[in-house]
Amino acid sequence: MAKPKETVTRTLMVALVLSIVFSVVVSTAAVLLRPAQIQNQNLDIKTNILAAAGMLEPGASVDDIEETFARFDVQLVDLDTGEYVEPSAVGVQDPMKYDMYKAASDPEMSTNIPAKEDKAGIKRRPDVAKIYTLRDNGELTRVVLPVHGYGLWSTLYGFVSLEGDLNTIEGLGFYAHAETPGLGGEVDNPRWKQQWVGKELYNEDKSEPQIRLVKGGVSSDASDREHKVDALSGATLTSRGVEQLVNYWMGDRGFAPFLQKLRQGEV
Repeated sequence: MAKPKETVTRTLMVALVLSIVFSVVVSTAAVLLRPAQIQNQNLDIKTNILAAAGMLEPGASVDDIEETFARFDVQLVDLDTGEYVEPSAVGVQDPMKYDMYKAASDPEMSTNIPAKEDKAGIKRRPDVAKIYTLRDNGELTRVVLPVHGYGLWSTLYGFVSLEGDLNTIEGLGFYAHAETPGLGGEVDNPRWKQQWVGKELYNEDKSEPQIRLVKGGVSSDASDREHKVDALSGATLTSRGVEQLVNYWMGDRGFAPFLQKLRQGEV
């Protein structure tokens, strides 16, 4: 009597072979697609930097974005001293390849933030940050700084662009977050982002960031109006998070030491 063709052993063998084949296919695809993924991630970052700086033209092509971004100098900065850092000091040759958010999870490359000082809710801060500067005819015209901090549901990642006076905000934008659509998610609304343009970060002696998000909106006769932006309607905690993350990163624990040295021509 002939043995049945379908047996448990045969079924398991077929399943095993198929699993191995599919694993090889998936792994190969991941390896082959990795360079394209990295290229797309870099393009997305460049696009968001240009958008924050008000330099992203509608319908810009990939070549347009690359050409415009190439005008920026990409550099690394020690956040404690405000001094520039050589890329080799953090294990890279190209500063664009330095990942400050990955560094923040490495105890040897980051600093724990005491809870009472952690206004942005990030717990750890990288010791070295990546910054983007633009000069026209030798004159500093823009500085774009990465910022991040906790809102209501998520960490918001974005950029703040400053004019050459290192005080006037040229733009603010977030490229990653998971805030509530229609509420905290309105950080992506162009009309809300436009309110940031022309606002001033610091007090008169440039010693303390002064940004405030005002619930109910900023009245036309409000005092210190140059430091105030309308809070997001129905999104109190997201608004508070944005206010605190901007002030944290523009403060002494963030980019203030670097901006002070840059303002004085020491870097």
